[in-house]
Amino acid sequence: MPPPPDWPRPPRAIPAALLDRPPTGARVTVAGLVLVRQRPGTAKGVIFITLEDETGTCNVVVWAKTYERFRRAVIAGRLLRVTGRIQREQEVVHIVAEQIEDISALLDTLLAPPPAPSASAQPPVAKGAQDPAPRPALPAPGL
Repeated sequence: MPPPPDWPRPPRAIPAALLDRPPTGARVTVAGLVLVRQRPGTAKGVIFITLEDETGTCNVVVWAKTYERFRRAVIAGRLLRVTGRIQREQEVVHIVAEQIEDISALLDTLLAPPPAPSASAQPPVAKGAQDPAPRPALPAPGL
């Protein structure tokens, strides 16, 4: 049995800082804020997207056919989850997009306070395992 991979498999997202670990051609999922969308006239319909997560940036290549399938997400998404294949050219890592999902709605949850723990969420305490009664203070030395 082969060892487990060092990177998460889709749909979980791999942090940008760990994109050097999976081998070329591995299918991974990345997620991040859209920093840049570029569609150079010389690129024959290819779109380049730069995503940023808490660990760094990630370059995404979107071919024309993929763009047509996920056009709305590519154009309007502020936070994207992209699944694709890793491509390396020397030390530059790209994700060639296969699926693109607009997860911008999750941005609204960033400022929401965490839910308060309910009393029933506390694990039960075994009888006799409660904190012991406080010990009486010892007299100060020399008194």
